[in-house]
Amino acid sequence: MTIQQVLLLLLLWMWLPHPCHTEMLFRRTPDLRPKSFGGRASGNDGKAIHRQKRGWMWNQFFLLEEYTGSDYQYVGKLHSDQDKGDGSLKYILSGDGAGTLFIIDEKTGDIHATRRIDREEKAFYTLRAQAINRRTLRPVEPESEFVIKIHDINDNEPTFPEEIYTASVPEMSVVGTSVVQVTATDADDPSYGNSARIIYSILQGQPYFSVEPETGIIRTALPNMNRENREQYQVVIQAKDMGGQMGGLSGTTTVNITLTDVNDNPPRFPQSTIHLRIPESSPVGTAIGSVKATDADTGKNAEVEYRIIDGDGTDMFDIVTQKDTQEGIITVRKPLDYETRRLYTLKVEAENTHVDPRFYYLGPFKDTTIVKISVEDVDEPPVFSRSSYLFEVHEDIELGTIIGTVMARDPDSASSPIRFSLDRHTDLDRIFNIHSGNGSIYTSKPLDREISQWHNLSVIAAEINNPKDTTRVPVYVRILDVNDNAPQFAVFYDTFVCENARAGQLIQTISAVDKDDPLGGQKFFFSLAAVNPNFTVQDNEDNTARILTRRNGFSRHEISTYLLPVVISDNDYPIQSSTGTLTIRVCACDSRGNMQSCNAEALLLPAGLSTGALVAILLCIIILLVIVVLFAALKRQRKKEPLILSKEDIRDNIVSYNDEGGGEEDTQAFDIGTLRNPAAIEDKKLRRDIIPETLFVPRRTPSAPDNTDVRDFINQRLKEHDTDPSAPPYDSLATYAYEGNDSIAESLSSLESGTTEGDQNYDYLREWGPRFNKLAEMYGGGESDKDTS
Repeated sequence: MTIQQVLLLLLLWMWLPHPCHTEMLFRRTPDLRPKSFGGRASGNDGKAIHRQKRGWMWNQFFLLEEYTGSDYQYVGKLHSDQDKGDGSLKYILSGDGAGTLFIIDEKTGDIHATRRIDREEKAFYTLRAQAINRRTLRPVEPESEFVIKIHDINDNEPTFPEEIYTASVPEMSVVGTSVVQVTATDADDPSYGNSARIIYSILQGQPYFSVEPETGIIRTALPNMNRENREQYQVVIQAKDMGGQMGGLSGTTTVNITLTDVNDNPPRFPQSTIHLRIPESSPVGTAIGSVKATDADTGKNAEVEYRIIDGDGTDMFDIVTQKDTQEGIITVRKPLDYETRRLYTLKVEAENTHVDPRFYYLGPFKDTTIVKISVEDVDEPPVFSRSSYLFEVHEDIELGTIIGTVMARDPDSASSPIRFSLDRHTDLDRIFNIHSGNGSIYTSKPLDREISQWHNLSVIAAEINNPKDTTRVPVYVRILDVNDNAPQFAVFYDTFVCENARAGQLIQTISAVDKDDPLGGQKFFFSLAAVNPNFTVQDNEDNTARILTRRNGFSRHEISTYLLPVVISDNDYPIQSSTGTLTIRVCACDSRGNMQSCNAEALLLPAGLSTGALVAILLCIIILLVIVVLFAALKRQRKKEPLILSKEDIRDNIVSYNDEGGGEEDTQAFDIGTLRNPAAIEDKKLRRDIIPETLFVPRRTPSAPDNTDVRDFINQRLKEHDTDPSAPPYDSLATYAYEGNDSIAESLSSLESGTTEGDQNYDYLREWGPRFNKLAEMYGGGESDKDTS
């Protein structure tokens, strides 16, 4: 054992409380007056100083935490100087934990702790003690307060707030660079001994990192640690109390340290020479290929910028840096021509965009490579001599006149002949045509600038040997103006002259328009076609003219309308003119010249009806029409015949529906197949021409044998319907157009009869009985009608 450890143990023993010293004395004096105790002392003034006795005398109690004994732990003793030992006094304890954690012997004043105490839960307890007379229950001493302080022992190990820490440090950092600080805490009393004094040490992570024992700061321990060689490190830190001495408690934590990247590696091309190929027909902007330099760094430290620094194709190609892939894309800058040049050489450089000045000594941070581009020959389409053509032509040229010529050639070495054609989608009216051999464009229809001033054509050039390779060029044809349109009135003029007009009065200002567009602008002249005694034209020389009267007074009863021919001519070559006629009406005007009426008949008409009168007349007409419609509807309702014509015989009546059936083709009201083949019926079917109000379950009837006569079959069905509750309360006569055997009346049908309706005699119908009277009247009445007519 070392001398330091012996001294430390001795110091701890001195601080530990001893039971023999934990006695609280209660000494009672006969009275409260000051008395001399143990001698006299004189002060500076020469007076005697007396010491006063007190009834309470104690020291502070101390108690060790985490007591492990089987008995109660002894704390101390309370004692009063009035205690004679005869049990007349009673000691009472109150305050923190009194009666539960701390108990007192009422007779002796001994205080014990009933359970183990943890200082980390509570460091001290404040209690109050009092001694009372057991017989009178009166206090013999005043209540006094004392403290039981818990002495700490090293029973808590240091702990870290995090089990795992994450930290980072740049690669290539110098020795001693701070990485992260870890701090442990100890629940023991830092003011008592070394129980809470923590020392840090590194258990894992050497020789790359170190830790400061007092602060817990982790620092780098090796220079130039390279992320490209190793990126992740795991360091275990130990925190130990008791100043790190043997016997102290400890705790550990793990720190994961990552080396972050710095730009300490230049870019490198994997190849010194790169070969690329591209067809000569590739348009400008086509990507030929890519080059890429590798960089061991990451993130922005690996960003590279590419550029062409030398070569014979610097003006023909460009290079663009692709940020997401860090590649250099080589593109076509100008059109390529295999016949002109077939091989280009470029020198491409790749350089880091973010260079750290601390690592210039590792540079330069750039690299170069040679790129050779081979141009491949393709069968190119024809090439026009211009990118577009503009032709100007006057609108009065003759048909077949050549307005211009386009030229194209085959850029290939074979120099194939070219065939020209017009895209008819750009010339739907087929006004132009083109010579397929020499590219001359000529007119095939007359031109008119006033209809279309511009024509935008598209000419197609194709090789004769390879018609699929075509090229288009726009051709703009501008039609120049020729003075071929005469001027006309600008608008339609509604001109009138007042009856009380005077000579020289202005009645209208006219102007003209011309579809032509001369270079010097429009200029019109106005004049009369012949001398007019009533009106004259005065040219204002600004493309307008005034119409003036030449006499006083006009009468609409004599002449209500005047026609005035006006000649309008232009100033271009050749001069064009036209005659426009003004219609001038004679009207009645007020004193201010405002028109009131222009019709001569208006003087003879009576005054017009007011709006209210017109509305009243219209309402009367509508009411009369409604009355007529209602009367017609009521009259038509009265003419309808009842369903049953006679009330005498309910069963034997013919029901008239006032409609004509469809003959044998009408199968909606009945099923003619039943009479044609009586054995084919299986179930009783409801009528299909009406909707019954109450539906009954159809009952099955026995089928008639094949040799049954039609008369017997109908009689049988009538009997069934008479007893059927679902049948209507009247007999319905249905004509089936089927004849039975041995009929004395022969056929009633006129389909197979060779005679006309007028040749037949229906008098025999009266002999058949009252049931056929209606038919006799219908068919027999025809003869009487003819006779009367």
